[in-house]
Amino acid sequence: MLAAAVAEAGWRDVYERSLDCVHCGLCLAACPTYLETGRETSSPRGRIYLMRGVAEGRIPLGEVVADEAYLCLGCRACETACPSGVEYGAMLETARANIERVGLRRGAARRLEALGLRVVAHAPSLHVAVELLELALRLGVRRWLIPFLPEKLRAAVAILPEVPPARERVPLPERIPAAGTRRGRVGLLAGCIMPELFGAVNRATVRVLARNGFDVVIPRAQGCCGALHAHSGEDARARELLRNNVAAFANVDVVVVNSAGCGAAMRAAGHWLPSGEAFASKVRDVSEFLDEQGLVAPQRHIDATVCYDDPCHLAHGQGVVAAPRRLLARIPGLRLLDHADPTSCCGAAGIYNLTHPEMASAVLARKLDALAAVDPDIIATGNPGCLLQIAGGAARRGLRARVVHPLTLLDEAYS
Repeated sequence: MLAAAVAEAGWRDVYERSLDCVHCGLCLAACPTYLETGRETSSPRGRIYLMRGVAEGRIPLGEVVADEAYLCLGCRACETACPSGVEYGAMLETARANIERVGLRRGAARRLEALGLRVVAHAPSLHVAVELLELALRLGVRRWLIPFLPEKLRAAVAILPEVPPARERVPLPERIPAAGTRRGRVGLLAGCIMPELFGAVNRATVRVLARNGFDVVIPRAQGCCGALHAHSGEDARARELLRNNVAAFANVDVVVVNSAGCGAAMRAAGHWLPSGEAFASKVRDVSEFLDEQGLVAPQRHIDATVCYDDPCHLAHGQGVVAAPRRLLARIPGLRLLDHADPTSCCGAAGIYNLTHPEMASAVLARKLDALAAVDPDIIATGNPGCLLQIAGGAARRGLRARVVHPLTLLDEAYS
């Protein structure tokens, strides 16, 4: 029975979703943290047991529950493996929000995380932060600062990305017309991190959509999707950011997204907002959308081998697996290679590689082993965190492949 006091604390949704779990254990082999630790409590089944125990008043809401909730990468591979349709991702985010409300996560690391999330959600602040990062990297701060930092901060500084040239970070126009025969009109979620660190991917996305006959609208009023805030337990802020985007894209019928994590968050709008289902139904990953509409045949030959690596929140969160591969297969000369671990997590998981660097590195190592065994010319993946994580890992491992977004390759094939 659901304990009344815990129900008031917001655990009813977790309890009701937990009833779908039949404890079969098919999720275990899909769970990165279980594979690393071998602990039942670090598996989806074990975490569901803990969460349900809290809801029923059998298990205290304390550090063990909080630690396991945040050790989870939230990759949702367990959802793909689950025969009972357990909505584990929604349970996890609700549990984390409840943990935040009772103040179980404290200390300097949590305060730094909260500051980072505020910066990410405020575009002008994020732009300034990226400008300062560029200056710091140019001055060699990373090289002389790392030896003096605590181990966790040392790992965080070590994986800071290079900042693209300023010309790639200039905001896109609000409207870009279709090229050739017009087929429709779409809105593009520019995102928060994407314009600052992957502006070239946003530009490639716009060019490919226009080349395929679509007017592209990029509303100025849009902003951060709130995915990172939802993952970190800041549910009120996640709802606020989602409401803003619902309003910003009210006048378009399709919202195209080129970041898997953002797309998964926006497609879960029904979980966060009472009227969110209608908005969620408009959201499409860009690869899914182009595949559905029928891709205009690229003409340029790219003589290379490519491994496509599935972002967790595209494969498991949105169920989009075949579409990116079909698009890449349309590029003349490009040869798709399979590797042994395409749908497992790379360890990025939003900001997980900053909060849990050791586990993130262990999870990434499995991915890099599989990619190294195939040795492609190119690794393609459709999420900014995955691009940074895999590119950084590949460089440290000495892999020769360049790591790119699939839309970058399509744009090259149209050039």
